[in-house]
Amino acid sequence: MKLINIGFGSMISAGRVLSILEPASAPIKRLMQEAKDRGMLIDGSYGRSTKSVIVMDTDHVILSSLEPQVLAERWEQTMEEEK
Repeated sequence: MKLINIGFGSMISAGRVLSILEPASAPIKRLMQEAKDRGMLIDGSYGRSTKSVIVMDTDHVILSSLEPQVLAERWEQTMEEEK
């Protein structure tokens, strides 16, 4: 199992990531609120501003303070190492 660092020492499973999104739009904000209501929201930003929303195949929604581009590069690098 390969892991991706999402900031501040927090790691997630690379194989379970469905999408990495920017939190600016209303549908993404709704997604975050719905996940919070269901108890499926994980705040990996440690109180800093949320710059990325990661949707997992387990129905969890994870917040990160790293830019989506940075996370995407880390994800791609991890997946290439797996091959």
